[in-house]
Amino acid sequence: MRDKRKEISAEEKYYLASQWQLMWRKFKKHKLAIAGGIILIIFYIVTIFCEFFATQDIYKRNTKYIYCPPQRIHFFDEEGFHLCPFVYEIKTKIDTETFRRTYTEDKTKKYPIYFFIHGDKYKLWNLLETDIHLFGVKEGTLFLFGTDELGRDLFSRNIHAARISLSIGLVGVTLSFILGCILGGISGFYGGATDMIIQRVIEFLISIPAIPLWMALAAALPEEWSPIRVYFSITIILSVVGWCGLARVVRGKLLELREEDFIMAAKIAGATDGRIITRHLLPSFLSYLIVNITLAIPGMILGETALSFLGLGIRPPAVSWGALLRDAQNVRTVALHPWLLIPGIFVIVTVLVFNFLGDGLRDAADPYK
Repeated sequence: MRDKRKEISAEEKYYLASQWQLMWRKFKKHKLAIAGGIILIIFYIVTIFCEFFATQDIYKRNTKYIYCPPQRIHFFDEEGFHLCPFVYEIKTKIDTETFRRTYTEDKTKKYPIYFFIHGDKYKLWNLLETDIHLFGVKEGTLFLFGTDELGRDLFSRNIHAARISLSIGLVGVTLSFILGCILGGISGFYGGATDMIIQRVIEFLISIPAIPLWMALAAALPEEWSPIRVYFSITIILSVVGWCGLARVVRGKLLELREEDFIMAAKIAGATDGRIITRHLLPSFLSYLIVNITLAIPGMILGETALSFLGLGIRPPAVSWGALLRDAQNVRTVALHPWLLIPGIFVIVTVLVFNFLGDGLRDAADPYK
C-alpha cells in the first residue's frame, strides 16, 4: 500500500512539475550533453583562474629548451611505484650535422611534482598579486605540452589562450543573439516598410562571403591598438554578420505566431508590443533559440581561430588558440614539432562538447513533446 502511494505521489509530481523541472529531468537523460556540460564547466573554471592553473609565466623564455617535446609524468622508476608523481631532468644535445636539438631524460635526477607550490609571480584578475600555482616542481623543468621556438611553456600558454578563445565566443554570441532577436522580432511583428528595410540589410550582409569580410574588417584595425581594444574589435566583427540567420528565423516564427489566440489575448489584456515579443512570442520557440546559441558559440570560436591563424586576429603579446596555431603553419615545423598542434585539439573538443550540449538542451527545451 505504501509502495502504491509512493508511485502515485511520484506520478503526481511529474504532472505538477514546472516546465523548467521537466526540462531538467529530460536533460539529465542525455549522457553526452551532461558530459559536454561538465567539460565546459571545467574549461571555463580553468580560464577564470588560468594564472593559478598555469605552471609558469607565459612570457618566460627558457632558451636552453627551445622546441622541447612534452615531458612525461612518471609514477614508476627502478625503485617501484611512487605516490608522488615526478619528472626526470632533461638533457640537451645538439646534432653537429643537422644542428637540431635533441632531448633525452636523465633518469639519475628526478623532480617531484608538488601541489600549491610557489612559482612565478602573477596578478589574479589584475588585482591580487601572488605566486601560488596549482602544481609545479621546485627544481628542474615541467613542460607538459612542450615549448615553442622561444622556449616558452605551451601548457601555460594554452591555458591563457583559452580565456580569450572561450570568452570571445560568449561575448560575440551575446551581441549577435540580442541583435537577432530584437531586429528579427521587430521585422516579423510589425512588417511593412520596417520589415522590408531590415530584410534587405540582412540579404546584403549574407551575400558577402564571411571570411573575406572578417579579414577586411580585421585588417582595418590600427596596428598601434592595445590587445584589449583588438579583442573587443574582433568580437564586434564576428557579431556583425552573426545575427542575420537568427533574425530571419525569428521573423518567420513571429509571422506565424502573431495572429495566434494567446497573442490576441495579450493585446486585449493591455500588454505592450515589447512585452508580447519578449514574454510571449520568443519563449514559444525557446528550443530553437537554445540550439542557435550553443551552435553559434563554437562558430564564433572558429571564426576567431581562423582570423588569428591568418595573422588578422588577436595580436601578440595576447594569446589565443588561433594565435598559437599560427606557429604551426609551416609543414616542416609541424612534422618536427607536432605538439604545436595541441591548440587545435582544444578547439575540436570545445566545438564537439558545445554540439553535445546543444543537442541535449534542444531535446529538453520541449519536454511535453
